[in-house]
Amino acid sequence: MTAVDFPVEAGGRRSSVAFGKAVVADALRGVDPGAADAVLAERDWRKGYPRHFRALVEAGLGEEAYGIASAGLDSVRKRIPLADSLADGPERPLETVTVDGGGRPETEVTLPVRGELLRGDGLARQLETWVADGVIEPSCSDIIHQVMKNPDMLHLGDQRMVVLGAGAEMGPLTALLGWGNTVIGVDRPQVQPRLLAAARETAGTLIAPAHGADLRNDLAAVAQWLESVDRRLIIGNYVYAPGGLHTLLSIAVDALGSYLTSRRDDTALAFLATPTDVFAVPPEVVAQASDRFGHRSRSARLTGTLSGGRLLRRNYPEDADPGINDSIVLQQGPNYALAKRIQRWRATVARHERTVAFSVAPATRTRSVTNNRLLAAAYAGAHRFDVDVFEPETARKLMALLLVHQIQNPRPPAAESWRDEAFGAAHGGLWRSAYAPRSALPLAIVLPK
Repeated sequence: MTAVDFPVEAGGRRSSVAFGKAVVADALRGVDPGAADAVLAERDWRKGYPRHFRALVEAGLGEEAYGIASAGLDSVRKRIPLADSLADGPERPLETVTVDGGGRPETEVTLPVRGELLRGDGLARQLETWVADGVIEPSCSDIIHQVMKNPDMLHLGDQRMVVLGAGAEMGPLTALLGWGNTVIGVDRPQVQPRLLAAARETAGTLIAPAHGADLRNDLAAVAQWLESVDRRLIIGNYVYAPGGLHTLLSIAVDALGSYLTSRRDDTALAFLATPTDVFAVPPEVVAQASDRFGHRSRSARLTGTLSGGRLLRRNYPEDADPGINDSIVLQQGPNYALAKRIQRWRATVARHERTVAFSVAPATRTRSVTNNRLLAAAYAGAHRFDVDVFEPETARKLMALLLVHQIQNPRPPAAESWRDEAFGAAHGGLWRSAYAPRSALPLAIVLPK
């Protein structure tokens, strides 16, 4: 099959901007035609996109969320149809390599935090501190406690976790292998040697395409290769790339998941949500943020007043139920926002049909963040505004623990999908901060660290 790409527009150009605007407008059209028209009328998509992604959440606080998600996914499929090419099969099937690690499996829940490996009472105290500080939701702490009490959950048995984007910093590959699982890992050919070497140092088994696979160019081959696996599959989306390629990879993974679930009813899906997005949050979150805003310092009050309300704005209107947390970081761009929103749409629709693992991850010092000067500076100063930025080794192990619990203990879907998204969230404090994140970001960048 040819490479997954954006459709050709009038004049022969391929435009991620035109594609993104069209998909978001289509998603909104059935529930808020005015908001859909506003999307298409947006002149500066690269700067104006946050308000339209917020509109998707505001319009979907009730059962409308399912219609929005379905319409958005339908729009993606209509504009980039991939189903037929996946069914046709690849020109060259993938070969398989299997690596058995020689280590002993971890049988106790541990979590590396600031250079210390926490377990037992020490981990319980850390979870208690994070909850009190508003860094993770109480439901997140409850999940980790349940896994601590039932460490057999760490092993997925005969199930096969498929980690797409296996080399991702935030992915669960190393944690799952360390717990002795058999994992299917797919990533680009240039990443393959690192994955195979890492697997040899674990207690698990890695199954992978012998020479790696590019999901944008080898999607049909990956689809047929995974269809041949004779175990229950859990399709995990951990892909990342800069710019429009991230959107294309998310679309490719979504098509792959749809193909496999249409042929294998027991297939589960897994997603890792970014905290730098827009989420509806429950009233207890709003209450803590509002209390913090009410007790802000005199200098914070003065800064907000002198800036005309541009800086250090309150995170939510008082007594909002639900609140709308808008933590979009403008520098990450509309392609990143759409890539992650496609994943959220799929999770929303799929919850009524199969097991879905979905967790909001904390802000984390990944390479993609530290390579961006402004983001790196903002994260370095985020602690001043009650935001705890995690190290990658802490975040990925924490999210892997949430993953195995959700796979082993699936919950029925809520009537309002935003409640499923908020459950178990480890947002790092962005939701419970006193201030709307973009109104604090400029100060986080410039204040002494």
